[in-house]
Amino acid sequence: MYNSMTPVFLPRLYLCAIILFTWLPAFAATPERNAYFGDTHVHTLFSFDAFNMNVRSTPEDAYRYAKGETIPHPSGAQLRLDGPPLDFLMVSDHAKFLGVFAAQLDSEAPFFGHPDARGLVPDPDSKEWKSIGQIIRDARNLVRGGTPEFMGERVWKYTWERIIEAAERHNNPGTFTTFIGYEYTLSPGSRHLHRNVVFQGSDVPQRPFSSDDSDNPEDLWDWMETLRAEGIESLAIPHNMNQSDGLAFQTTTFDGQPIDRDYAEKRMRNEPLAEITQQKGTSETHPLLSPNDEWANFQIVQYYLDRENNKDPISNFRGGYYRDALLTGLQMQDSDGFNPYQLGAIGASDTHVAAAPFTESNFFTSGTNTPVARGSVYPDYENPESSWDDFFTPRQATHGSGGLAGVWAEENNRSSLFASMRRRETFATSGPRIRVRFFGGSELPQDVATTADPVAVSYTHGVPMGGTLEAPSPNPPTFFLWAARDPNSGWLQRAQIIKGWVEDGKAKEMVFDVACSDGIKPDPTTHRCADNGASVDLANCSISRDKGAVELQAAWTDPDHQPNQQAFYYARVLENPSCRWSTWDAIRLGIKPNPDLQPIHQERAWSSPIWYQP
Repeated sequence: MYNSMTPVFLPRLYLCAIILFTWLPAFAATPERNAYFGDTHVHTLFSFDAFNMNVRSTPEDAYRYAKGETIPHPSGAQLRLDGPPLDFLMVSDHAKFLGVFAAQLDSEAPFFGHPDARGLVPDPDSKEWKSIGQIIRDARNLVRGGTPEFMGERVWKYTWERIIEAAERHNNPGTFTTFIGYEYTLSPGSRHLHRNVVFQGSDVPQRPFSSDDSDNPEDLWDWMETLRAEGIESLAIPHNMNQSDGLAFQTTTFDGQPIDRDYAEKRMRNEPLAEITQQKGTSETHPLLSPNDEWANFQIVQYYLDRENNKDPISNFRGGYYRDALLTGLQMQDSDGFNPYQLGAIGASDTHVAAAPFTESNFFTSGTNTPVARGSVYPDYENPESSWDDFFTPRQATHGSGGLAGVWAEENNRSSLFASMRRRETFATSGPRIRVRFFGGSELPQDVATTADPVAVSYTHGVPMGGTLEAPSPNPPTFFLWAARDPNSGWLQRAQIIKGWVEDGKAKEMVFDVACSDGIKPDPTTHRCADNGASVDLANCSISRDKGAVELQAAWTDPDHQPNQQAFYYARVLENPSCRWSTWDAIRLGIKPNPDLQPIHQERAWSSPIWYQP
C-alpha cells in the first residue's frame, strides 16, 4: 500500500539491507560450530604407485570429484560421488619420487622425454603393472652412483608448484576448502610409518621433506618446527598404523632410546591426530587386543604389503592400533608424567585414483577395477561347476571403501578447520556422513540431554572431544553424546563410550552402550543394548527400514569413576548391519559371497577422546 512515507521508507530499508549484507561475513561463524566432512589423503598421478597403475588423474581432477563432478578411472569407468560434495580436500601425493614418473608424460616438465627414464613409464596398453616394491627397486637402481637429473630437485619443485596451484585455484572459503599437503612415505621393510603433512595456509616450503631426507620421523618434526618458527604452520597425521608391525606407537623413540618429556611434547605439537580408518583397514583396535569388544573385528587387514618377510596374519599388534596407543600413553603418563599419544581421531580414504567411493554399493579400487581382481569373485565364476574351493583371497579383499574426516568448526575455511584439527575437535567415519558430538565435564549437568540447548550447555560447562579434564573432582564427569545418521546411509543402532584407564600400572578398557535405538535401554549389568532386530537380505542387500534411529543421544556418568585415576573416553556410533562391498559384487554377478569375507558389517563413526587427567 502506498502512503506518504513510502518514498522515505524504502531507501532507508535498502540502506539497511546493504549494511546488513556488507557485514554478513562477520556474523557467518556459528559459535557452536558445524560439522564439515572431507578427505586429507588423496593420491593422483604424481604418486609413483598410482602412476604405475595407469592413473592419470591430476589434483585438478581430485578437486572436481570432491565437488561432485565426474572423472575417469584407469579402467575407463566414470567415477562420481554417491552423495553430496565434500566440504574440504587435500591432495597428499608421496614426497618420495614426487612427480618423477609423471614428468615423462608432461612436455612442460623438466627433463621430459629423458632417454634414461623410459623404463619408468609403463605401457599404456598393458593391463599389468609392477609391484610397488619393484618400482622402488628399479628407481633405486637408477640413483646408484648419484641421483639422475630427471629424478632431482627441479622435477620435485615443478610438481610441488602444480599441486599448490591446483589447491589455491579450487580453494573457495565458505563453500569448499583445499589444504596444501603431501605424504611422508617411510616404509622400513614394507612396514608403514607414513604420515600426511597438512599445511595451515598458503605459506608452504619450496619442497616437501621426504623419507629420502631422513628415515626418522623425528627429523620430519624438527623440519616442521623450523618452519613453524618461520610462520609456516603444519601438522602431521600418521596412518595405517595397523600395518606398522608395532613401530607406530612404541615405548621408545624411533632410534630405540627412552622416550622423555621433550620427545612426547614435540610429538604432540606435530602429530595431534591419527588416522583411525581408511581403505587399507581400520586401525582402531584388533580382536586380540580387545577380546571383550564384540565390534573390534571391523575391516581388519590380514596381510602386510611384504608378506614374504612380514608373516601373515599380522601378529605384532602392540604399538600398531589406535586404542592401544591411547592406553600406552596413559601408562606413560602414570609412570613418567608425560603422554606422547594423546591423539585425536580422523578418517581418510587413501585413494590412489584421485577419488574414493565412501559407500559400499559404489565401491571401486585402484588398479584393475574388477570383482575378480579385488577378490570378491573367483575367476571362473561363470562356470556352473566352479566354486570358491581353490580360490586364494587376496589382501585387497579385506580393504574398505575409505573413511571420512569429520571436523567441528566455526566456518568452512582453512584457518577454522585447521584450528579444529589442532585442538582435536575431530571425528572419523567409515564412509557415511554420521555426525557425532561428544562432551564431558564434572560441572556438566546430568540432565544436559533434556535442556533446551544441550550443545550450548556442554560448551559452557564442559569440554568437547579432543579436550582434557585436568582438575580432580569428587563429582564424576558427565558425558553428553549425540549422533545423527547420514540420510543416504543406514539407521543408527547404538551409541557407545569406550573407556580406557590404568589400574596398578596395567592398562584396562571397557565398552559401554549408552544409547540404544527402538526404545531399548542398556542393560545395567552387561552395559549392552539388546539387538534391535535389524536385518539384511543377502539376496539383494536390502535392509530393515523399520528399525534403528535417526538420532541417538545420552548423558552418561562413569559408574566406576575414581577421582584420582587417569582415563580416556571416546564415542563410537554404529549403524544397523548392511552389506559389505564384496557382497554387493557377488550378488550382482549371481554367486554366493566369498566365504573368507564378512558378508555384512556395521558402518560406524568414532569421536576423538576426552581425557580425564587429574
